[in-house]
Amino acid sequence: MFNRKSYLLLLFFVFLLTACKEDEYIPYTPVNISIDVYSALYGDINVVGGYMYITGGYKGIIIYRKSQEEFVTMERACPYKPLLDCERLAVDDSTLLFVKDDCCGSKFLITDGSIINGPATKPAKLYNNSFDGRYLYIYN
Repeated sequence: MFNRKSYLLLLFFVFLLTACKEDEYIPYTPVNISIDVYSALYGDINVVGGYMYITGGYKGIIIYRKSQEEFVTMERACPYKPLLDCERLAVDDSTLLFVKDDCCGSKFLITDGSIINGPATKPAKLYNNSFDGRYLYIYN
């Protein structure tokens, strides 16, 4: 049915598909964090447009204050090859509108994690959060 040439060609294509495939997931890490937003430790997020990095999640979390009542809590692991050591999202200080990954070149909108440019094909991972006027709760 298959000659040797067809078998080798099929094997080559299977290898290419698996070798070029991006990692499918960011490893699950339980997140259950409570922050007093008005504590001196979190002064960077006291104003709309402020952001900061905290430990937690898989490679850290970016907290961005979207409005007086809304926050965005984003995983710092890039959804494109998240297991690589150099992959870590950071806020683009030149615009404060984007989160970028200098290692792979992906860029995401800070307000919702949507992709601005790739190679990432999935949006940035967002954590659930709720804000009661003083405390920000981050969870998954």
